[in-house]
Amino acid sequence: MAMFVHLTAADNIRSVRRAGIRALSRDSAGQPGVFCLPVLPSYQLTHQWGRELRRGGRRNVVAVDFRLPDDEPVRVGHYGREHVELTGAEAAALIARHEDARGYEVFVPRPIDAGEIHRVRGVNRVTGWRYMPEAHGRFPCPCPVCLQPGQYGSARIRQKAESRGY
Repeated sequence: MAMFVHLTAADNIRSVRRAGIRALSRDSAGQPGVFCLPVLPSYQLTHQWGRELRRGGRRNVVAVDFRLPDDEPVRVGHYGREHVELTGAEAAALIARHEDARGYEVFVPRPIDAGEIHRVRGVNRVTGWRYMPEAHGRFPCPCPVCLQPGQYGSARIRQKAESRGY
């Protein structure tokens, strides 16, 4: 059985331990499910989405480790591209052998039962990338879709963009 990690807000710990992980997320087709990643030797890759989730408003993030049967159908792919359907074990192997697995995600199209949960634990606060992998050194997009008004630092980024002629 492959071990996967789902990152969620710390406020959800009691609910997760009692009833499992609800299928509140939606994939590109609108199907409900749970986003996760396999547990990898690299802590950075396993918890890569933590910093991006914090940027979206979740301040205290915890990791929920759970096991899936090896033959469980899941979808895996890079967050900006088409996902392919594989088994849980194949998805974990695909991400583990990839040279640069940043930005990959696994989508389980069902809720995770409380009996499948292995443990709930805290996550290092500075783990992961912001905006997108390879974003370091690149100026953020100042458009209102990518950078919502009122977001921390948005006014400064827009002023810089205007001075550069964007």
